[in-house]
Amino acid sequence: MRALVLIHRWCGIIGCLLFAAWFASGIVMMYVRLPELRPEERLARKPRVDFSNARMTPAQLVDALKGDLLQLRLTMTAGRPAYRVLTRGRWYTVMADSGRRPAAFTSEQALASAAVFAPERAQTLRYEARLTEPDQWTLQSRPFLPLHRIALGDPDGTVVYVSDLTGEPEMKTTARERRWAYAGPIIHWLYFTPLRRHAAAWSQTIIWLSIAGFVMAVSGLVWGVFVARQSPYTGLMKWHHYAGLIFGATTCTFIFSGLLSMDPWDWHPSTVSTRTQREGVAGGSVRLDLLSLDALRRSVDALASETDVKELEVIQFQRQVYLKSADRMVNVLAPERGTIRRFDNTPMIIAARAAMPGVAVQDITQLTSYDSYYYDRGGALPLPVFRVRFADAPRTWLYLDPSSGAIVRKEERLSRVNRWIYHGLHSLDFPFLYTRRPLWDIVLIVLSVGGLASAVTSMLPAWRRLRRLGRPATAPFAR
Repeated sequence: MRALVLIHRWCGIIGCLLFAAWFASGIVMMYVRLPELRPEERLARKPRVDFSNARMTPAQLVDALKGDLLQLRLTMTAGRPAYRVLTRGRWYTVMADSGRRPAAFTSEQALASAAVFAPERAQTLRYEARLTEPDQWTLQSRPFLPLHRIALGDPDGTVVYVSDLTGEPEMKTTARERRWAYAGPIIHWLYFTPLRRHAAAWSQTIIWLSIAGFVMAVSGLVWGVFVARQSPYTGLMKWHHYAGLIFGATTCTFIFSGLLSMDPWDWHPSTVSTRTQREGVAGGSVRLDLLSLDALRRSVDALASETDVKELEVIQFQRQVYLKSADRMVNVLAPERGTIRRFDNTPMIIAARAAMPGVAVQDITQLTSYDSYYYDRGGALPLPVFRVRFADAPRTWLYLDPSSGAIVRKEERLSRVNRWIYHGLHSLDFPFLYTRRPLWDIVLIVLSVGGLASAVTSMLPAWRRLRRLGRPATAPFAR
């Protein structure tokens, strides 16, 4: 028991400030996330796609980039037709009329791109810097570096980041978003630029701090229960004792599930489908030979006649190649047949079986509402989807979206376990609770305030003990 007391005492003295910050920022994160540029914002002011002047096919494009093609889009850059390509973990823009990648943007060109994004602020734009390393708000935008940081000069303090690789804004922040991000996710994830630039060091820091915090919480809970009949403490420490008794168990689960958010030691599989599964649904790698300039132009015209085409993505489903806008798609070999919004049920079921050939299918269900593993509180994930459960050893589940013909999520036995002990324990994302607001808000805030109280009530006693430790060296002289 003495060892428990010493472990809890010194872990708490070292970590009380950090854990108070974690609980307080966790409450903020219920409503605030890191700033982002939403796709609809990025596309709102873009001109409509016009490939009448295109001279280069996507097949020639891939030869020029010499890399595996992960995503391919048709867009406009500086009034010219262009391809946006994701390859080797980075986005690139290649001009469809010349076959060349744009030269590095000058500050004037970056300002012109920002003026297209926000024409109402064309007269107040201010160029700030060209970033070759991410700043606090572009740590997730490394695939787009270098970036030009431009202030719009509006009352919201908006800053946009224009990429050298794509020639377009790829990130946007406002002063309000930046302030709340510091109070929420940046503190909660220790997402400070000098540390986060070193991904491995950041990850290990979070993991070992979480382990130390879990040991602190468990040791305190055990000791608190042991002396629960008659608390030996007075003042703030008595409040700390009872706060730990009431909220200690949930504090332990919050810290442990936070540790699991870092996927320590890769203990569970990813929820992203494998390349083999994706190619099974697609019918192999993308058949770029089908994307002739004539086929592209006719497909663009077919989509433009029914919807506002700002950007198009090339997708392949069961060896058929399509151009997809936000809500419609067209077969590039038969654009005269018109557009479709989704693929029919029968080809979707065939594609689902092709994702894992030779593996028995347990059942196929069309979901029109979210289940316990495919869900989103904001309703952003597409519906309906097909859930296909396979009878393989890992008990794989695949979720396929008929509006894109793609696998949108993969679940296996261990990833489903992780869903409950990470999301369930950390965010209380239990079906009986997370769909019932404000009940979910109240429960999570009360538990977080309880954990915060446990940390805050230990701060002054921790400071007093540290001061006492410093006295022996000077006390004889004082006397």
